[in-house]
Amino acid sequence: MVTLNSYLTLSAVLFSIGAVGVFTQRNALIMYMCIELMLNAVNLTFIAFSRYLNDLGGHVFVFMIMTVAAAEAAVGLAIIMALFRNKETVNVDEINLSKG
Repeated sequence: MVTLNSYLTLSAVLFSIGAVGVFTQRNALIMYMCIELMLNAVNLTFIAFSRYLNDLGGHVFVFMIMTVAAAEAAVGLAIIMALFRNKETVNVDEINLSKG
């Protein structure tokens, strides 16, 4: 049987992998995917506690987070594509928006 601790451990591992990816990678697409991984780790935590407490509040939060993540996917990828078209790179160290 899978316990609450198992879900929380998996969520912590996923969040940690995402956080390490955001802090170590310089590719905007990789950083974006790591942020999505962190959001999904939080969703897993909400669902685990919601199921443990027999409360639907966690499901509502997950639905809102997924809605925001879908909007973020559209806007975030559009921004990354625009940066690539203008600067011809997705490396965040090489992108300086203050220059023309």
